[in-house]
Amino acid sequence: MTYSRHYLLIYLLLLIFIATGCLTYSFTGTSIPQDVRTVYIPFLPDRTDSGIGDLSDRLNQALINRFINQSRLSLANDKENADSFIEGSIQSYRNQPFSVGGDEQANLNQVQISVRATFQFAKDEKPLWSKSFSGNSTYDVRTNPLDAEIEAAEEALQQIANNMFNDAVGNW
Repeated sequence: MTYSRHYLLIYLLLLIFIATGCLTYSFTGTSIPQDVRTVYIPFLPDRTDSGIGDLSDRLNQALINRFINQSRLSLANDKENADSFIEGSIQSYRNQPFSVGGDEQANLNQVQISVRATFQFAKDEKPLWSKSFSGNSTYDVRTNPLDAEIEAAEEALQQIANNMFNDAVGNW
């Protein structure tokens, strides 16, 4: 009797192990419709007065890295030849004190960036989504504040690109 219980227990454990292994899911291109092979990612214009001249370039590069390196899509050179595309703009950029020290001066500042964007399949009349994305990051203003602000802006843009990518592939 105990002999069959051991086999039953081993069988159940093996079944659970196999079932959980089959439930693993990845966004590495498996959920993208078969007819979607390309994406067009233009420069999203910077409509802010941030003083950081390459926000559009940084966001564009972050989006390209996500879509090309984490999916099976290839980059289209123009919207007319793309199966899917992104449109939008950088809407706001704020750099404000986040933490004040004992001398009543800011120790940390926070960069907040907001982007309004749409993602659409070329064959569809309506976008898959059209919404705002935001990202933020703090930096120490006491050590090289200009470079630290640029690093914080880069981190905020990476968050935005990641969220845009996840929303695009998550809805497929």
